[in-house]
Amino acid sequence: MKKLEETGPLVPKGRRVYNDTNRKAVEKNYRTKKILMCGIGPDEYNRVSACDTAKEIWEALQTAHEGTTQVKQSKIDMLTTEYELFRMKDDESIQDMYTRFTSIINELPHLEMSFPEISL
Repeated sequence: MKKLEETGPLVPKGRRVYNDTNRKAVEKNYRTKKILMCGIGPDEYNRVSACDTAKEIWEALQTAHEGTTQVKQSKIDMLTTEYELFRMKDDESIQDMYTRFTSIINELPHLEMSFPEISL
């Protein structure tokens, strides 16, 4: 990008005025876009097909799969509450309780949340 005037808007540079750094950046962006596009399915492709840069593609995929920071925080709060209020249900076997507990614990690291080790 370059400025037309000192206070003017930014506009894309022409390919003729690219230096080596610009060429490498364009090449890296192209490679990254290609890797991302080859690694996604048709549903995700429809979400990101209008994105121009690899960064835009990555952010769109991240938002689609992880949610925004507000959604992420809501999930953390919900799982924390489930963890803190965890009790065995009356009609539940020990195996079912363990499976339910394990699923709560396994979801937390994906949301970048963990609980300290408890020594008994």
